[in-house]
Amino acid sequence: MATVRIPTPLRQYTAGNSEVDVTGGTAGEALGQLVETHPDLKQHLYTGDGKLRSFVNVYKGDEDIRYLEGQDTSVEENDELSIIPSIAGGC
Repeated sequence: MATVRIPTPLRQYTAGNSEVDVTGGTAGEALGQLVETHPDLKQHLYTGDGKLRSFVNVYKGDEDIRYLEGQDTSVEENDELSIIPSIAGGC
């Protein structure tokens, strides 16, 4: 079972959990199970047409899945996915 690490701003949609165990052979399947279990999280991760929002970065270990195979990136048992929202602004 893989683990998805949830950033602090999104934990309110996962009952306060910082990590959620998921199954699935790909990053897309794992994230799909995550939002199925925690449906209020879906609107914060996906657009209306089902694509990951551009400001949502998902890492498998230390690698951004966009530079691997995107949502088709394979996920093995004991892999760790991290959701990292982009931060903009400042001076």
